[in-house]
Amino acid sequence: MIEPVFEVFARKGRGEPLRHIGFVNAMDGDLARVYAWKTYDEQNWDEMCVIPRAAIIPVDPEESQFVTRMINGGEQELVHAHSTGSYGGAELAGGTK
Repeated sequence: MIEPVFEVFARKGRGEPLRHIGFVNAMDGDLARVYAWKTYDEQNWDEMCVIPRAAIIPVDPEESQFVTRMINGGEQELVHAHSTGSYGGAELAGGTK
């Protein structure tokens, strides 16, 4: 059985943003926390987080399922586009790309 991948993020101080420092393979979140701490403990981290890689949603404006269009008075509105690219587009709905 292949273990899920967890991405590891950490920060050294409270005012700093979380930054990606690596990944670990683990059967669940509790093991991922232990593996991450033991693997990346060389720094004096103030906070460390693990996130299942499967929970990460990629954002690419070139392949976004949402587009903006102009409405009255030059305002923009966010609308759903029917061809959504490689992140859940026509190939998932039975169409072709």
